[in-house]
Amino acid sequence: MSDSAGFVDQFEELFGVAYRASFAILGERGEAEDCAQDALAKALARWGRIEDRATPWVARVATNAAIDRWRKRTRSHPHEPPDGSDDPLRLRRADLVRALRALPRRQREAVVLRHLLDLTERDTASAMGCTAGTVKSATSRGLAALRTTLGPTWALED
Repeated sequence: MSDSAGFVDQFEELFGVAYRASFAILGERGEAEDCAQDALAKALARWGRIEDRATPWVARVATNAAIDRWRKRTRSHPHEPPDGSDDPLRLRRADLVRALRALPRRQREAVVLRHLLDLTERDTASAMGCTAGTVKSATSRGLAALRTTLGPTWALED
């Protein structure tokens, strides 16, 4: 394993990014913490390879982990409404997760990294392993698809 001192120095920032990514999708603190911990464990194991792009990488891994948890949750209880199903915020989050899951992987990653985590185009491109132009294109297409699915009044900033 590479020198992990850089990992220790960035731990709090990376945990915050991973937690915010997971919480935006799951809406549950405990599950978001679990996803963040999993993402950081994977980051530590790969630190030598991801150190220069750790923040966007951790964001992407946490996002994917949260979406996987959401899928498992809905598969295990397909006909049971989620806890607090009358809570408008939970309903909006559920709509957003379903719409994000329907996007192609590249578009989903670009939208989550750029708009839910507010990463720069450069950091998003680094996390996705592509150019900034690809990020712009994937984000534009992803947002257009989300507007179609969720409606024009639904905004990610809310």
